[in-house]
Amino acid sequence: MAKKKHKWFSFRTVVSVLTVILVAYVVYKNWPDILETLKHLHEANGFVLVLLIPEQLFMYFACGQIFFSYLRSKRDVKKFSSKEILSISTELNFVNHAVPAGGIGGLAFLTYRLMPFGVSAGQASFLYLFRYAVTTVVNYLQALVAILVLLAFDLIPSEAKWIIPVSLLMNMGVFFFLWFVIFIASSEKRIEKFAKFITKLLDYVAKIFTFGYKEKLLKHKDITAYFMDIHQSVVIAKENKRYLKKPLVWGLVYSFCEIATYWIVAISLGRPELLPFIMVGEAIGSVFDGIVPYGLYELGMAGVMIALGVDFATATIITVMTRVITLLFTIASGSYPYYEAIRGKQDE
Repeated sequence: MAKKKHKWFSFRTVVSVLTVILVAYVVYKNWPDILETLKHLHEANGFVLVLLIPEQLFMYFACGQIFFSYLRSKRDVKKFSSKEILSISTELNFVNHAVPAGGIGGLAFLTYRLMPFGVSAGQASFLYLFRYAVTTVVNYLQALVAILVLLAFDLIPSEAKWIIPVSLLMNMGVFFFLWFVIFIASSEKRIEKFAKFITKLLDYVAKIFTFGYKEKLLKHKDITAYFMDIHQSVVIAKENKRYLKKPLVWGLVYSFCEIATYWIVAISLGRPELLPFIMVGEAIGSVFDGIVPYGLYELGMAGVMIALGVDFATATIITVMTRVITLLFTIASGSYPYYEAIRGKQDE
Protein backbone atom coordinates (compact mmCIF):
# COMPACT_ATOMS: atom_id res chain seq x y z
CA MET A 1 0.00 0.00 0.00
CA ALA A 2 1.37 3.38 -0.99
CA LYS A 3 2.00 5.79 1.81
CA LYS A 4 0.01 8.99 1.88
CA LYS A 5 2.10 12.04 1.21
CA HIS A 6 2.13 14.46 4.10
CA LYS A 7 0.91 17.89 3.11
CA TRP A 8 3.21 20.35 4.84
CA PHE A 9 1.34 23.35 3.50
CA SER A 10 -2.34 22.93 4.28
CA PHE A 11 -5.10 25.00 5.84
CA ARG A 12 -4.80 23.11 9.13
CA THR A 13 -1.03 23.63 9.20
CA VAL A 14 -1.44 27.36 8.59
CA VAL A 15 -4.07 27.60 11.35
CA SER A 16 -1.84 25.68 13.78
CA VAL A 17 1.20 27.88 13.08
CA LEU A 18 -0.89 31.04 13.27
CA THR A 19 -2.31 29.92 16.63
CA VAL A 20 1.18 29.31 18.03
CA ILE A 21 2.19 32.81 16.93
CA LEU A 22 -0.92 34.34 18.53
CA VAL A 23 -0.37 32.42 21.79
CA ALA A 24 3.24 33.62 21.86
CA TYR A 25 1.99 37.17 21.31
CA VAL A 26 -0.55 36.87 24.14
CA VAL A 27 2.13 35.55 26.52
CA TYR A 28 4.55 38.29 25.40
CA LYS A 29 1.93 40.99 25.91
CA ASN A 30 1.13 39.65 29.40
CA TRP A 31 4.78 39.02 30.36
CA PRO A 32 4.99 42.04 32.74
CA ASP A 33 1.87 40.76 34.52
CA ILE A 34 3.34 37.25 34.67
CA LEU A 35 6.45 38.62 36.37
CA GLU A 36 4.26 40.71 38.72
CA THR A 37 2.26 37.63 39.63
CA LEU A 38 5.41 35.63 40.38
CA LYS A 39 6.59 38.45 42.63
CA HIS A 40 3.39 38.33 44.71
CA LEU A 41 2.77 34.58 44.52
CA HIS A 42 4.42 33.96 47.89
CA GLU A 43 1.71 36.13 49.51
CA ALA A 44 -1.02 33.68 48.46
CA ASN A 45 -2.06 30.44 50.13
CA GLY A 46 -0.97 27.73 47.69
CA PHE A 47 -3.48 25.15 48.97
CA VAL A 48 -6.34 27.56 48.19
CA LEU A 49 -4.95 28.41 44.74
CA VAL A 50 -4.89 24.71 43.82
CA LEU A 51 -8.70 24.80 44.02
CA LEU A 52 -8.60 26.82 40.79
CA ILE A 53 -7.82 23.66 38.79
CA PRO A 54 -11.08 21.74 39.46
CA GLU A 55 -13.01 25.04 39.57
CA GLN A 56 -11.79 26.06 36.11
CA LEU A 57 -12.53 22.65 34.61
CA PHE A 58 -16.03 22.71 36.06
CA MET A 59 -16.50 26.25 34.70
CA TYR A 60 -15.56 25.03 31.20
CA PHE A 61 -18.04 22.18 31.56
CA ALA A 62 -20.79 24.58 32.70
CA CYS A 63 -20.07 26.81 29.69
CA GLY A 64 -20.45 23.83 27.38
CA GLN A 65 -23.70 22.83 29.06
CA ILE A 66 -25.22 26.22 28.14
CA PHE A 67 -24.85 25.13 24.50
CA PHE A 68 -25.39 21.41 24.78
CA SER A 69 -28.27 21.32 27.24
CA TYR A 70 -30.14 23.36 24.62
CA LEU A 71 -29.05 21.10 21.77
CA ARG A 72 -30.11 18.00 23.72
CA SER A 73 -33.67 19.32 23.62
CA LYS A 74 -33.57 19.20 19.81
CA ARG A 75 -33.72 15.94 17.86
CA ASP A 76 -32.04 17.06 14.65
CA VAL A 77 -28.48 17.02 16.02
CA LYS A 78 -26.08 14.19 16.84
CA LYS A 79 -25.74 13.26 20.52
CA PHE A 80 -22.54 14.03 22.43
CA SER A 81 -20.89 12.83 25.62
CA SER A 82 -19.81 14.72 28.74
CA LYS A 83 -16.20 14.22 27.64
CA GLU A 84 -16.94 15.93 24.31
CA ILE A 85 -18.71 18.78 26.10
CA LEU A 86 -15.69 19.42 28.33
CA SER A 87 -13.25 19.04 25.44
CA ILE A 88 -15.04 21.47 23.12
CA SER A 89 -15.54 23.98 25.95
CA THR A 90 -11.85 23.81 26.87
CA GLU A 91 -10.85 24.29 23.24
CA LEU A 92 -13.28 27.20 22.84
CA ASN A 93 -11.92 28.90 25.96
CA PHE A 94 -8.40 28.44 24.59
CA VAL A 95 -9.35 30.03 21.26
CA ASN A 96 -11.04 33.00 22.94
CA HIS A 97 -7.83 33.66 24.91
CA ALA A 98 -5.38 32.89 22.12
CA VAL A 99 -7.13 34.87 19.37
CA PRO A 100 -7.63 38.50 20.49
CA ALA A 101 -10.57 39.18 18.16
CA GLY A 102 -13.48 40.01 20.44
CA GLY A 103 -14.98 36.51 20.30
CA ILE A 104 -15.07 36.25 16.49
CA GLY A 105 -12.36 33.58 16.54
CA GLY A 106 -14.35 31.66 19.15
CA LEU A 107 -17.50 31.80 17.02
CA ALA A 108 -15.65 30.55 13.95
CA PHE A 109 -14.09 27.69 15.93
CA LEU A 110 -17.39 26.74 17.57
CA THR A 111 -19.02 26.58 14.14
CA TYR A 112 -16.22 24.29 12.92
CA ARG A 113 -16.41 22.00 15.98
CA LEU A 114 -20.20 21.64 15.96
CA MET A 115 -20.51 20.82 12.26
CA PRO A 116 -19.94 17.05 12.82
CA PHE A 117 -22.89 17.11 15.25
CA GLY A 118 -25.27 18.41 12.58
CA VAL A 119 -25.22 22.01 13.82
CA SER A 120 -25.23 24.61 11.04
CA ALA A 121 -23.32 27.91 11.05
CA GLY A 122 -26.51 29.85 11.79
CA GLN A 123 -27.40 27.56 14.69
CA ALA A 124 -23.87 27.87 16.12
CA SER A 125 -24.12 31.67 15.89
CA PHE A 126 -27.46 31.56 17.68
CA LEU A 127 -25.95 29.41 20.45
CA TYR A 128 -23.00 31.78 20.78
CA LEU A 129 -25.32 34.80 21.11
CA PHE A 130 -27.59 32.81 23.41
CA ARG A 131 -24.71 32.03 25.75
CA TYR A 132 -23.72 35.70 25.77
CA ALA A 133 -27.32 36.70 26.51
CA VAL A 134 -27.66 34.19 29.36
CA THR A 135 -24.40 35.20 31.04
CA THR A 136 -25.22 38.90 30.60
CA VAL A 137 -28.60 38.52 32.31
CA VAL A 138 -27.08 36.50 35.15
CA ASN A 139 -24.18 38.95 35.58
CA TYR A 140 -26.64 41.83 35.74
CA LEU A 141 -28.71 40.10 38.42
CA GLN A 142 -25.61 39.17 40.42
CA ALA A 143 -24.31 42.74 40.23
CA LEU A 144 -27.70 44.02 41.39
CA VAL A 145 -27.64 41.68 44.40
CA ALA A 146 -24.04 42.70 45.21
CA ILE A 147 -24.89 46.42 45.01
CA LEU A 148 -27.84 45.92 47.38
CA VAL A 149 -25.57 44.09 49.84
CA LEU A 150 -22.94 46.85 49.67
CA LEU A 151 -25.62 49.52 50.18
CA ALA A 152 -27.21 47.60 53.06
CA PHE A 153 -23.89 47.45 54.92
CA ASP A 154 -22.90 50.97 53.83
CA LEU A 155 -19.70 49.71 52.20
CA ILE A 156 -19.73 52.07 49.20
CA PRO A 157 -17.95 55.40 49.76
CA SER A 158 -20.16 58.43 49.09
CA GLU A 159 -17.84 59.62 46.30
CA ALA A 160 -18.22 56.25 44.58
CA LYS A 161 -22.03 56.12 44.49
CA TRP A 162 -21.88 57.11 40.82
CA ILE A 163 -20.76 53.58 40.01
CA ILE A 164 -24.26 52.26 40.78
CA PRO A 165 -26.19 54.05 38.00
CA VAL A 166 -23.24 53.65 35.62
CA SER A 167 -23.07 49.87 36.11
CA LEU A 168 -26.83 49.52 35.73
CA LEU A 169 -26.90 51.70 32.60
CA MET A 170 -24.03 49.78 31.00
CA ASN A 171 -25.81 46.51 31.53
CA MET A 172 -29.06 48.00 30.28
CA GLY A 173 -27.18 49.00 27.13
CA VAL A 174 -26.21 45.37 26.62
CA PHE A 175 -29.84 44.35 27.22
CA PHE A 176 -30.93 46.80 24.53
CA PHE A 177 -28.38 45.35 22.08
CA LEU A 178 -29.62 41.82 22.76
CA TRP A 179 -33.23 42.94 22.36
CA PHE A 180 -32.31 44.56 19.03
CA VAL A 181 -30.68 41.33 17.81
CA ILE A 182 -33.75 39.31 18.78
CA PHE A 183 -36.03 41.93 17.18
CA ILE A 184 -34.14 41.68 13.86
CA ALA A 185 -33.86 37.90 13.97
CA SER A 186 -37.56 37.36 14.75
CA SER A 187 -38.83 38.56 11.37
CA GLU A 188 -38.05 37.20 7.92
CA LYS A 189 -38.57 40.63 6.34
CA ARG A 190 -36.22 42.32 8.81
CA ILE A 191 -33.68 39.53 8.29
CA GLU A 192 -33.80 40.04 4.50
CA LYS A 193 -33.29 43.80 4.86
CA PHE A 194 -30.45 43.27 7.33
CA ALA A 195 -28.82 40.73 5.00
CA LYS A 196 -28.94 43.28 2.14
CA PHE A 197 -27.35 45.89 4.41
CA ILE A 198 -24.57 43.50 5.48
CA THR A 199 -23.95 42.46 1.87
CA LYS A 200 -23.53 46.08 0.76
CA LEU A 201 -21.33 46.82 3.77
CA LEU A 202 -19.04 43.86 3.07
CA ASP A 203 -18.84 44.77 -0.63
CA TYR A 204 -17.88 48.33 0.34
CA VAL A 205 -15.18 47.06 2.70
CA ALA A 206 -13.89 44.65 0.03
CA LYS A 207 -13.56 47.48 -2.50
CA ILE A 208 -11.63 49.65 -0.05
CA PHE A 209 -9.16 46.99 1.13
CA THR A 210 -8.58 45.52 -2.36
CA PHE A 211 -8.46 48.97 -4.01
CA GLY A 212 -11.40 48.07 -6.22
CA TYR A 213 -9.93 44.74 -7.37
CA LYS A 214 -12.60 42.67 -5.60
CA GLU A 215 -16.14 44.05 -5.64
CA LYS A 216 -17.93 41.11 -4.00
CA LEU A 217 -16.80 39.52 -0.74
CA LEU A 218 -19.70 37.11 -0.17
CA LYS A 219 -22.78 36.22 -2.18
CA HIS A 220 -26.02 37.83 -1.05
CA LYS A 221 -27.87 34.51 -1.11
CA ASP A 222 -25.27 32.92 1.20
CA ILE A 223 -25.51 35.79 3.69
CA THR A 224 -29.32 35.64 3.57
CA ALA A 225 -29.28 31.86 4.12
CA TYR A 226 -26.96 32.31 7.13
CA PHE A 227 -29.21 34.90 8.78
CA MET A 228 -32.34 32.91 7.93
CA ASP A 229 -30.75 29.99 9.76
CA ILE A 230 -30.36 32.20 12.83
CA HIS A 231 -33.97 33.34 12.37
CA GLN A 232 -35.22 29.74 12.43
CA SER A 233 -33.26 29.06 15.64
CA VAL A 234 -34.76 32.16 17.31
CA VAL A 235 -38.29 31.14 16.24
CA ILE A 236 -37.81 27.60 17.59
CA ALA A 237 -36.49 28.96 20.92
CA LYS A 238 -39.40 31.40 21.26
CA GLU A 239 -41.96 28.69 20.50
CA ASN A 240 -40.31 26.14 22.83
CA LYS A 241 -39.30 28.12 25.90
CA ARG A 242 -38.84 24.89 27.86
CA TYR A 243 -35.63 24.42 25.85
CA LEU A 244 -34.20 27.45 27.66
CA LYS A 245 -34.66 26.30 31.27
CA LYS A 246 -31.54 24.15 31.62
CA PRO A 247 -29.27 26.59 29.73
CA LEU A 248 -30.39 29.36 32.08
CA VAL A 249 -29.52 27.21 35.11
CA TRP A 250 -26.12 26.37 33.65
CA GLY A 251 -25.64 30.06 32.81
CA LEU A 252 -26.15 30.83 36.49
CA VAL A 253 -23.58 28.19 37.45
CA TYR A 254 -21.08 29.39 34.82
CA SER A 255 -21.39 33.05 35.83
CA PHE A 256 -20.85 32.24 39.50
CA CYS A 257 -17.79 30.16 38.53
CA GLU A 258 -16.36 33.22 36.77
CA ILE A 259 -16.77 35.18 40.00
CA ALA A 260 -15.49 32.25 42.07
CA THR A 261 -12.23 32.31 40.11
CA TYR A 262 -11.44 35.81 41.39
CA TRP A 263 -12.86 35.01 44.82
CA ILE A 264 -10.57 31.99 45.26
CA VAL A 265 -7.57 34.22 44.53
CA ALA A 266 -8.92 36.83 46.97
CA ILE A 267 -9.37 34.13 49.64
CA SER A 268 -5.82 32.91 49.03
CA LEU A 269 -4.65 36.46 49.77
CA GLY A 270 -6.76 36.61 52.95
CA ARG A 271 -9.52 38.86 51.56
CA PRO A 272 -12.73 36.74 51.33
CA GLU A 273 -14.90 39.76 52.23
CA LEU A 274 -14.30 41.23 48.76
CA LEU A 275 -16.89 38.92 47.11
CA PRO A 276 -19.58 41.62 46.49
CA PHE A 277 -16.95 44.02 45.12
CA ILE A 278 -15.75 41.28 42.75
CA MET A 279 -19.34 40.60 41.63
CA VAL A 280 -19.91 44.23 40.62
CA GLY A 281 -16.48 44.53 39.00
CA GLU A 282 -16.90 41.29 37.06
CA ALA A 283 -20.28 42.39 35.68
CA ILE A 284 -18.86 45.64 34.31
CA GLY A 285 -15.68 43.92 33.13
CA SER A 286 -17.86 41.52 31.12
CA VAL A 287 -19.47 44.50 29.37
CA PHE A 288 -16.01 45.80 28.41
CA ASP A 289 -15.07 42.31 27.23
CA GLY A 290 -18.06 42.21 24.89
CA ILE A 291 -17.42 45.67 23.44
CA VAL A 292 -13.65 45.80 22.86
CA PRO A 293 -11.49 43.13 21.19
CA TYR A 294 -8.89 42.61 23.89
CA GLY A 295 -7.44 43.81 27.15
CA LEU A 296 -10.05 45.95 28.94
CA TYR A 297 -11.87 43.24 30.87
CA GLU A 298 -9.45 43.24 33.80
CA LEU A 299 -8.87 46.99 33.55
CA GLY A 300 -12.60 47.64 33.88
CA MET A 301 -12.94 45.17 36.73
CA ALA A 302 -10.01 46.52 38.75
CA GLY A 303 -11.13 50.10 38.10
CA VAL A 304 -14.61 49.41 39.46
CA MET A 305 -13.26 47.66 42.56
CA ILE A 306 -10.94 50.61 43.25
CA ALA A 307 -13.81 53.07 42.73
CA LEU A 308 -15.89 51.09 45.24
CA GLY A 309 -13.24 51.54 47.90
CA VAL A 310 -10.92 48.53 47.52
CA ASP A 311 -7.31 49.69 47.86
CA PHE A 312 -5.36 49.95 44.60
CA ALA A 313 -2.73 47.32 45.46
CA THR A 314 -5.25 44.64 46.49
CA ALA A 315 -7.58 45.19 43.53
CA THR A 316 -4.66 45.15 41.10
CA ILE A 317 -2.96 42.07 42.56
CA ILE A 318 -6.21 40.05 42.62
CA THR A 319 -7.11 41.02 39.06
CA VAL A 320 -3.64 40.54 37.58
CA MET A 321 -2.92 37.30 39.44
CA THR A 322 -6.26 35.80 38.40
CA ARG A 323 -5.73 36.78 34.76
CA VAL A 324 -2.21 35.30 34.63
CA ILE A 325 -3.12 32.04 36.39
CA THR A 326 -6.24 31.46 34.25
CA LEU A 327 -4.34 32.42 31.07
CA LEU A 328 -1.55 29.92 31.76
CA PHE A 329 -4.05 27.23 32.78
CA THR A 330 -6.07 27.90 29.63
CA ILE A 331 -3.00 27.45 27.44
CA ALA A 332 -1.88 24.34 29.33
CA SER A 333 -5.31 22.66 29.32
CA GLY A 334 -6.61 23.78 25.92
CA SER A 335 -3.68 23.83 23.50
CA TYR A 336 -3.39 20.06 22.98
CA PRO A 337 -7.18 19.38 22.61
CA TYR A 338 -7.34 22.36 20.21
CA TYR A 339 -4.44 20.99 18.16
CA GLU A 340 -6.09 17.57 17.98
CA ALA A 341 -9.39 19.19 16.93
CA ILE A 342 -7.66 21.11 14.14
CA ARG A 343 -6.03 17.90 12.97
CA GLY A 344 -9.49 16.33 12.87
CA LYS A 345 -8.79 13.56 15.40
CA GLN A 346 -11.26 14.49 18.13
CA ASP A 347 -14.19 12.66 16.63
CA GLU A 348 -12.47 9.63 15.16
